[in-house]
Amino acid sequence: MIVEMIIDTTTVQAINSFSRLKSLNVVYGIIWMLVPILTLVLGITIGILVIVWLEREISAGIQQRIGPEYAGPFGVLQALADGTKLLFKENLFPSRGDTRLFSIGYGSNNKYSFLGGLRAAAQSISYEMDLNIGVFLWIAISSIAPIGLLMSGYGSNNKYSFLGGLRAAAQSISYEIPLTLCVLSISLRAIR
Repeated sequence: MIVEMIIDTTTVQAINSFSRLKSLNVVYGIIWMLVPILTLVLGITIGILVIVWLEREISAGIQQRIGPEYAGPFGVLQALADGTKLLFKENLFPSRGDTRLFSIGYGSNNKYSFLGGLRAAAQSISYEMDLNIGVFLWIAISSIAPIGLLMSGYGSNNKYSFLGGLRAAAQSISYEIPLTLCVLSISLRAIR
């Protein structure tokens, strides 16, 4: 049994004329590529905000005090207020210390932590880079970070800040040694 369908020809012509617009197809392709990404980012952001709000409310209940309630209804916007405060916070430099050494040490910590990821990104972009020693290079780059901690502590010209920088550098080194041993044991096992 054959069922014949009667289709309005103006609808078919409108659909065909719409599919001919290649620029709109590209735009819709980009939009449909961005929709899942933005949905994921929005979901993660809302989840983090809810977790922070719950943590503050539960901590306030345990400590028998009033939790965040002034920023928005029920303190929902407290995390946004904290982020804004952190964004516009004033950078403080030591008055009697070496400000250049202090700022170089402070900024170098961020640079060293991002250098490891930059190496991986550069290797994926350029196939001409032969980084067969990638694990060893990553360990070497991450080992430079305690120098920035020492520079910041020394540049403050304060013995307590210097001791804090020494303590932070020692802590960083003590975390790097077991990490390095674990990574090297796995990589040497893989070479074999």
